[in-house]
Amino acid sequence: MAIREVLQLGDPRLREACRPLVEFNSEQIESTIADLQDTLAHWHETTTYGRGIAAPQIGVMERIIFMNVDKPWVLINPEIVERSTETMVVWDACLSFLCIFFQVRRNEWIRVRYQDMTGNTHEIMAQGELSELLQHEIDHLDGILALDRMTDIKTLCTREEFEKRHRHNSPYAV
Repeated sequence: MAIREVLQLGDPRLREACRPLVEFNSEQIESTIADLQDTLAHWHETTTYGRGIAAPQIGVMERIIFMNVDKPWVLINPEIVERSTETMVVWDACLSFLCIFFQVRRNEWIRVRYQDMTGNTHEIMAQGELSELLQHEIDHLDGILALDRMTDIKTLCTREEFEKRHRHNSPYAV
């Protein structure tokens, strides 16, 4: 459909909580999902980064996530219904501020309940990298940015330094 502008750090819409989707299978929702898919594909192609994108990142304040992890995947109204007490520290970045990287603390595993495009409810248990990605994207729907989860300001680095020193040992390894 269209490659949309990704809102950047400082845009107040990134700090807003999104409303749940109540109408499924509308042209507007299909268009939003297609735009999310096209925008993510464009960012991945031009930067090699981008595994997921949340609707508020393109200015749509609805609880929709599009991810491309082994296959395209749409999650509507996702919510974390259970989390591990065990945590992990991982490198994180965001299409809304791709110039910086830092470490965040995330739950090792989570259980997520979500709806598909027809409104059917599903649950998934996610571990490791998928758990981290889902937590990142669901945070977007609540107006929380990965920067809010930074473990230590000393882990903050530029994209260039991250690629030189840490990328090979991260979810972003090429």
